[in-house]
Amino acid sequence: MDSADIVIVGSGHGGAQAAIALRQQGFEGSIMMIGRDPSPPYERPPLSKEYLAGEKPFERILIRPEAFWAEKGVVLRPGIAVTKVDPQAKELTLTGGDTVSYGTLIWSAGGDPRRLSCPGADLAGIHTVRDRGDVDRMIAELEGGAKHVVVIGGGYIGLEAAAVLRMLGCDVVLLESQDRVLSRVAGEDLSRFYETEHRRQGVDVRLEAMVEAVQGDGGRVTGVTLEGGTTLPCDMVVVGIGIVPAIGPLITAGAAGANGVEVDELCRTSLPDICAIGDCAAHANPYANGAVIRLESVQNAHDMAATVAKAICGESVPYNALPWFWSNQYDLKLQTVGLSAGHDATVLRGDPAERSFSVVYLKEGRVIALDCVNKTRDYAQGRKLVEARAVIDPGLLADVDVPLKEML
Repeated sequence: MDSADIVIVGSGHGGAQAAIALRQQGFEGSIMMIGRDPSPPYERPPLSKEYLAGEKPFERILIRPEAFWAEKGVVLRPGIAVTKVDPQAKELTLTGGDTVSYGTLIWSAGGDPRRLSCPGADLAGIHTVRDRGDVDRMIAELEGGAKHVVVIGGGYIGLEAAAVLRMLGCDVVLLESQDRVLSRVAGEDLSRFYETEHRRQGVDVRLEAMVEAVQGDGGRVTGVTLEGGTTLPCDMVVVGIGIVPAIGPLITAGAAGANGVEVDELCRTSLPDICAIGDCAAHANPYANGAVIRLESVQNAHDMAATVAKAICGESVPYNALPWFWSNQYDLKLQTVGLSAGHDATVLRGDPAERSFSVVYLKEGRVIALDCVNKTRDYAQGRKLVEARAVIDPGLLADVDVPLKEML
């Protein structure tokens, strides 16, 4: 099959949900999904958590059973990348030189993990956590005796990996170049809580730590050298320093974009009959005061997929989904709703020492986001406050005896 009415590039959450949503909306045309990953569509968040920990086998993180796609008439072409997009001919060039023509193209290619750029960055034993293959290689090395790990990056991927590796008995040093972990996505209360928690669990957390080089012997990593000359011996390095959106072929074809391909309220790019969704799509988000941003989350991928599927099937509903995220570390469940970027005040609801609390983020007096640690009720009820941009007295917000639902 070298053509399809709908071609989806990317087999992660966004791509898979786009195909599912199209069939749910009654689309009867042909659908092809092309993905660089050799596996059928699967959930990515468990990779740095349950899958790495060995708590979930691969079959349990499949988005749908493998037979589902054929039953729904979705042709999967795994292990293939798109190298060129010709928007005039409506044709894609694939690795190996094959071509595929499309009626509508949905670009959901996600991103590539940022790599270290220092000497020694290509040594064996340096890992990212982006796909199943990455984690399978980590598991193989752990089973082979790797025990001393340096994790570079104090974002969610780095913190989740550090938590699992400690639970597996590894000695873990976590390096963050900023003065606190989670500095790009959360306030100081949450950052300091997680730093304290990881140290309590035995992780050596080092802030404002800049990597100068990775040392090796026989082509394999043996240590990480920091600016200042300190070398940390290790037999494995995990790098979690963000992603680069996988949009090269679209930009080369003339699509507008830089840090992500730009899309409108219906997830349409500047190229005809080409949409983009998920991690790689830069969009004006109403929960970020209309700023053009990328959101790297399952929620964003799913909701953008629904927007595109409805539009293709004749129902144009602008993307306006409330952002939410989650992270599991040790026995801590963090649930986030809204976007805290740009906040000018915070309210601490509960005591972090009790390992159950929420941070409420305000901007100009309005509730814009919540981070809830082991506080599912606050998360569920706080959604309404964020949606309403509610103005609530900070003293009332801090009162844990008053449910958030009673404040609206």
